[in-house]
Amino acid sequence: MNDDQLLRYSRQIMLPEVDVAGQEKLLGAHVAIVGLGGLGSPAALYLAAAGIGALTLVDFDTVDVSNLQRQVVHRHDAVGQPKVDSARATLEALNPDLIVNTVPQLLDDAGLRSLAARVDVVLDGTDNYAVRYQLNDACLAARTPLVSAAAIRFEAQLTTFDSRREDSPCYRCLYPEAGGADQTCSENGVIAPLVGIVGAFEALEVIKLITGVGETLVGRVLYFDAKYAEWREFKLARLPGCPACSGA
Repeated sequence: MNDDQLLRYSRQIMLPEVDVAGQEKLLGAHVAIVGLGGLGSPAALYLAAAGIGALTLVDFDTVDVSNLQRQVVHRHDAVGQPKVDSARATLEALNPDLIVNTVPQLLDDAGLRSLAARVDVVLDGTDNYAVRYQLNDACLAARTPLVSAAAIRFEAQLTTFDSRREDSPCYRCLYPEAGGADQTCSENGVIAPLVGIVGAFEALEVIKLITGVGETLVGRVLYFDAKYAEWREFKLARLPGCPACSGA
């Protein structure tokens, strides 16, 4: 690290659990964020600020004025722009040392597997079951950790899957089959700070995976009820006979 980086990341480096060695791991890491919406936006900002070396941003959508209530990586003058371009501009302004790669399209199974194989962690910021199942399968194939979250109305959930660990469940252990129609913010609404809280928590899980600090949420699911400020934790074990990970 150069002197500017030592100063920029000094508040993390002074943590004994992180220190210089942990910060250098972050600087050498490559993280993929799939979905630059309510969850991916705060996660991207905190990962960029914390010193992740490279981010690959995946999103096919453009910025709409209705996104600005919660998708904090985008600015008003970016309305109409591809979300990946809008996010890249904000992140590079925040941290000029950050390497940002953009993928302004939906990726098929092969594309997601290729992506998962090239990065250290995948962060899920999507809002539909089909893509989450694809991400799960891609990360299992590549043995790449997957941080997953969802938020709607005043409720959210968060967990981490790490196929490098023999005891880690996968997304299909949590949801063996799609739970009906996708629940989207455009149809159901969402309170703005909720996605900020959970997206920042996703970024924290990524940092813990890379640095090895503490315990991640592997084998646990957190549920948050924002109306009553209540957190609940549930254990999640591998599903016997899971079609995705039982043979892993």
